[in-house]
Amino acid sequence: MQILVTGATGYAGRRVSTALARAGHTVLGLTRDAGSPAARDLAVGEVTPVQGDVTRPESWRAHLDGTDALVHLLLDMSDPVGTDRRLFAELVAAQERDGRRRHLVLTTGISSYGRTGQALMDENTPGNPESPLGFRFALEKELAATGLAHTVIRPGFMYGGPATTSMTGQWFADAEAGKPVFYGDTAKRWSWVHVDDLADAYVRVLDNPAAVDGEIFVIADDQRLSALDMQRVAVRTAGHTGEITLESAEAGGMLQLAADQDELVTSAKAHRLLGWRPRHASFTDAPGQHHRAWKAARRTA
Repeated sequence: MQILVTGATGYAGRRVSTALARAGHTVLGLTRDAGSPAARDLAVGEVTPVQGDVTRPESWRAHLDGTDALVHLLLDMSDPVGTDRRLFAELVAAQERDGRRRHLVLTTGISSYGRTGQALMDENTPGNPESPLGFRFALEKELAATGLAHTVIRPGFMYGGPATTSMTGQWFADAEAGKPVFYGDTAKRWSWVHVDDLADAYVRVLDNPAAVDGEIFVIADDQRLSALDMQRVAVRTAGHTGEITLESAEAGGMLQLAADQDELVTSAKAHRLLGWRPRHASFTDAPGQHHRAWKAARRTA
């Protein structure tokens, strides 16, 4: 298949794009600057960088010609709802124009659930509409109403590789700066997934997209440590021996506030329907390896 990936130069986007290319697909990686170092890295992974800004559909409309699927991995923080709605509308218009049924893989995330009061959540758990990211569940429903062929992936907290937008990368950076901070509830626990295990889920969805049309998949491993215990491992690995400062979730901004609760999920559905299993057991199994990967990525950025 030919697949267009938004957010292709981002943290998950690079790994997903190159995994799809390795699986034999023709992959176009949407980027605002097709000549940037990040775009050149895509080319090394046999992904074709193509110019376009996801917030302006006219800039990437032509890339839909001949495309069988679109993987949406970008969250536009300036207008998340408007950008995704325009993307849905563009795909509907393209289908009406040429009759080609393209499969959209929409990425949301487990922090969209908010406070549910459930110890272990799955694809059927209703999200809390009061969550700062609750609009993403509303967008999932809007997508289903469009009639587009689609699959939704809700990843856990990512780690591994360059960790550029991972909490673990932020913990490493804060530790090396001597100012590690933990925001919010010190007892909260999150589900995690290695970025390459996540990429494997996208490959499995697009191996046979018709079989998972309309499905939602939570993608996470079985780690159950508290977020604070995870951060303690990260900052010690980065060489910080002092205390971690505790701050309110509000002090950390919208994303910290959105994640200020237990977010434990089961990926039993992905195990059953996709045959997906995480190959990386836990961030804490090899924190030194993850720290070295993060440092190496910073040196080459």
